[in-house]
Amino acid sequence: MSFFSRQVDKRLAAYQRELIDTHYQEVETMYRQIRGWRHDYRNHIQTMKVLAANGDMEGIKAYLDKLDTDLSTVDTVVKTGNSMADAILNSKISLAKSKEITVKVDAHIPVELKMSELDLCVIIGNLFDNAIEASLTLPPDERMIRVYMDMKNTQLYISFTNLTATAKLPKVGKGFRTTKGEGHGFGLVRIDNIIERLDGYLSRNSEDGAFTTEILIPQV
Repeated sequence: MSFFSRQVDKRLAAYQRELIDTHYQEVETMYRQIRGWRHDYRNHIQTMKVLAANGDMEGIKAYLDKLDTDLSTVDTVVKTGNSMADAILNSKISLAKSKEITVKVDAHIPVELKMSELDLCVIIGNLFDNAIEASLTLPPDERMIRVYMDMKNTQLYISFTNLTATAKLPKVGKGFRTTKGEGHGFGLVRIDNIIERLDGYLSRNSEDGAFTTEILIPQV
């Protein structure tokens, strides 16, 4: 192995560790919020009992509205059947919503995957991060990410689509030109390497103001 190849491998490994750490922190933040809400549950009930005893129906309504808003920020909105996919998708959905990005998810993984959770984490995390960053170039009311995951026979199908500020992104070689930094390039390389290692299929397409990545990964 050449010196250049060793350096690239080291940088890819460092980027992968950073990516996993980031995802772990996002998931931990989400679960910490959930635990905090559950811990405060009894206090919330006591507060509403006091309001009810005083006949303050408007106060109860206002308090319930606040609780509903608070809970919606930590509620698990996606249940795919795979715990790792659930953790990553829900943490990224929460992140996207905080940036005023509409997210539509239809994801189902009804079987135990043969691929590693690490590979799944890297793929989904990178795809979501790229879609979020691209969405931020649009006004809030135009931002949208669509995620679809399901089994197609014996293959896991993953599709990410996000709206873009340009009608069609310029292609450079096998990829698309990007204004993002070095980490973005390593993320794409990491996805490509995983798909190649798993004998999967990957397609990227930019048409009509939308960018779509489609992936098929054999599970036999």
